[in-house]
Amino acid sequence: MLAISLDGRLAPAEGGAAQLGGSGDRRALEEALAWADGAMLGAETLRRHGTTCLIRAADLLEQRRHQGRDDQPTALVVSRSGLLPAALPFWRQPLSRWWLRPDPLPPLVDQSPSDHPFPACFDRLVAFRHWRALLDDLAGAGLERLVLLGGADLAGQLLAAGLVDELQLTLCPLLLGGAHSWCPVDTRLDPGRWRLLEQRQLGDGELLLRYSRSRAEQRRLPA
Repeated sequence: MLAISLDGRLAPAEGGAAQLGGSGDRRALEEALAWADGAMLGAETLRRHGTTCLIRAADLLEQRRHQGRDDQPTALVVSRSGLLPAALPFWRQPLSRWWLRPDPLPPLVDQSPSDHPFPACFDRLVAFRHWRALLDDLAGAGLERLVLLGGADLAGQLLAAGLVDELQLTLCPLLLGGAHSWCPVDTRLDPGRWRLLEQRQLGDGELLLRYSRSRAEQRRLPA
C-alpha cells in the first residue's frame, strides 16, 4: 500500500519522509489495515516517519472489535540490528511490536541501551533466513493477512521474490522527480501481468488502483 506521484516517486527529490496522499488515501489505508493481521515496514522507513500507521476510524475499530481482534494489526519491523531510537513515538503507539530479523545477525558494537531499547520494547523476535520461510512462520503465529507499508527497498525485495499478491497504489496529482521510486530500479521483477481489481476516485485528484497477481502465483502479501 503506497501513495505515489504521477512519475512513480515516493518522496521529493531531496528525500525525507513522504507526505503524499489526502483524506481519501488515508481511508483506503485504514481499510486495508482493518483487514490485516500484521503491517510490515522497514526500519529506515520507521526512523524517517517515527511512527507506523494506525486505524483511527471508529467504524473500522468497531469492526475489528466485533471480530474479536486487537484494535491495531501487529507492527512488523524488518531490521538486521533492531537498533531504533528510544525517542521514536512508535514505542508509545498502542499496538504489538515484533522484530523481524534477517539472519545472520551482524555484531552489535558500542551501542547505548538508553538510545536503543531492544529487546524490552519489542514483544517478539522472529528470525528468518528467507522471505518465504518468514511468511510461513508468521502464518503459523496467526498473522496470515499482511500489508506492506514500505519502504521501497523492502517492497522491491518482496516483489523480486514473487511474494506480493496485490498492489494497492494511490496515484497523487504531483510530479516529484528524483531517484526515490517506489520500486528500486535494480529490482529484478517477473514480467508477468497483473489484473486490475479496483479503481476508485479518492477526491483531490487522487486515484486508488488495486492490482492482483494471477491466483496460481499468490503468496499472501499485499503491498
